[in-house]
Amino acid sequence: MTSQATSGAAQAAATTQPTEQKPGGLPEIDVNEYGGKKDGVRQQMNRRLFMQLVAFRLPNAGSDAPAAIAAVMQRRRVDGVVYHDVADPLGFALLTWGEDASHFVTHVRPLFAEDPLRQAELRPEFGMIGRSYSSGHEPDLTFMLLERPIANVLNENYPWHIWYPLRRTGAFAKLDQHEQGQILREHASIGMAYGQQELAHDIRLACHGLDANDNEFVIGLVGRELHPLSHLVQTMRKTRQTAEFIAKMGPFFIGHVAARVRTEK
Repeated sequence: MTSQATSGAAQAAATTQPTEQKPGGLPEIDVNEYGGKKDGVRQQMNRRLFMQLVAFRLPNAGSDAPAAIAAVMQRRRVDGVVYHDVADPLGFALLTWGEDASHFVTHVRPLFAEDPLRQAELRPEFGMIGRSYSSGHEPDLTFMLLERPIANVLNENYPWHIWYPLRRTGAFAKLDQHEQGQILREHASIGMAYGQQELAHDIRLACHGLDANDNEFVIGLVGRELHPLSHLVQTMRKTRQTAEFIAKMGPFFIGHVAARVRTEK
């Protein structure tokens, strides 16, 4: 577990490799993720983690609903987190993940054919899905893409989780690379400060083309207490990125962990 959490929008800069136009031909397309150099060689891989949040209500559920949901997940070998929705006394949410996005159809979807999820009233306005991505400088690319997001949400020391989508304005993409870097470093330094003090850690996911509302990123903030997570969002409002280049944020889902499921594959 790294203590260097960079808050949600802190590094919401999906740094996909730029395409290069070949003379008289089509552009070069590179879908790999890149990290920093290791043993003198720049890290690259074509793997990433997908994470999905599904929110729902269970109007007739008893206090044992989270345990019952976790039991079904354990039996069906689906890893994830079950949340109580802090804003809705009858609300819950389920966070699941996998490297293959078809996991949400072949393994997560069948969960809702069994009790108590059979009775779920879905709340699609809070539905979120995204994929982990690299900034191009990660010292351990595999850990950052595939392991760190899971470690953060499964950490028993972090019972409070906030999830929200965001979209930047097109004006940010028009800035030159140097100016973009300065803006992102301001954001990242704040996120790292919260992480080093064990106040907040993040999960940052890209969702270009995966979101019904045309959002670009899904951000998760996790921590021991709720107030520092709110404080981080408030502090980020003063940065240039948020103040000038964020077109939309939210809706915000505030969850308190009711159950965690990690199966042996």
